[in-house]
Amino acid sequence: MSRLTITLSDARYRALKEASARRDKTIGQLIEESLELYGIKTREDAQALVQRARRRAGLGEAQALALAEREVKAARRR
Repeated sequence: MSRLTITLSDARYRALKEASARRDKTIGQLIEESLELYGIKTREDAQALVQRARRRAGLGEAQALALAEREVKAARRR
């Protein structure tokens, strides 16, 4: 697993720490969940999404990619 160092304001860090304690999760878990909610996926997840879209809809590669892009954008707006 990779490590990442970020800089947050003291107020933001306290809020993140409090949120993690309230939810009984680590800060890392909250960040992972947030990335998922914003639609940020690994390459493998994105490829699997495209494959599922193609299978379900019988689409060609270009059509499936366009569908996947729309789905990712919609997920990020939520």
